Amino acid sequence: MDGRGVELATIWNRASAGSVCSEVLTSPFRGSRAIARGLVTAKQLRGGHYVRLFPDVYADASLELTYALRSRAAFLLVQGRGVLCGYSAAELLHAGCGPPSADAEVLIPERDGRRHPGLRVHRGRLFADEVCEVDGIALTTPLFTAWTLARRSSLVEAVVAVDALAHVHGLDPRDVVRVGYRRIGARGSRGLPEVIRLADPLSGSPMETRIRLSIVLAGLPPPVLQHPVGPYYLDMAYPELRLGIEYDGREHLDPDRALRDLAREGYLGRRGWDVLRFPAREVYRPGWVAAQVGRKIAALGTAAPHQGPW
Repeated sequence: MDGRGVELATIWNRASAGSVCSEVLTSPFRGSRAIARGLVTAKQLRGGHYVRLFPDVYADASLELTYALRSRAAFLLVQGRGVLCGYSAAELLHAGCGPPSADAEVLIPERDGRRHPGLRVHRGRLFADEVCEVDGIALTTPLFTAWTLARRSSLVEAVVAVDALAHVHGLDPRDVVRVGYRRIGARGSRGLPEVIRLADPLSGSPMETRIRLSIVLAGLPPPVLQHPVGPYYLDMAYPELRLGIEYDGREHLDPDRALRDLAREGYLGRRGWDVLRFPAREVYRPGWVAAQVGRKIAALGTAAPHQGPW
């Protein structure tokens, strides 16, 4: 690995005809650097085995072009003069909270008029304590990244980002406001108090935050997060009603996970708990989510109180 650049990991595949060896680069890479090292030729880069993501930045065509991979590619483009920020920084900080189709985001200090498809360029300067490194990639710190995303136009998505970064990195959402003390009057700062008021680092995932905000912004009582019931934790709960609310993600489709879910549901049911589950297609219907929760609260609120252990 070259300490000045991205690792160019290689795996060797033997071609069926003639047992010829060929290298396959398994990370985004600089085309010019790979050619100089003899890993590929210019002709190969122009062929169908590689995809050009940005000028002189390529990836093997067999790789899935995830947001993380596209963000790493964007860093190569600005390496030495810029860092990843925004949703790209959050992704590499293991707090992914942006849409998969989002442009990769970088922050550079100088004015650069060039634009590239799939890249969102921000301009500004950072203090030394606002930059960190993950696997050799420079990016904004969790706190600065939260401050950046908290000033975006959508209240819900701003809270989603703060929740995700606070949950993964143990941040106190109130500290996000302090980042702005160095940048009085920054665009979007007026909305920060409301974002911080609604943020909760106990929220376990962006989808859980979206469900919670659907409930709270509709004027319903805020649920308790990560409520324990025996050996299990409910994403959200109204303990006095024994009502649980959970995000039903794709991981629940896994056969082993499905069996564990059945045991979990049986345990909760025997203790008198009702659980509302919302899959992704319903989470993005906030009015509908709030209506379902409101009806359930009303129904359980008029029922006889539960007796027995939690």
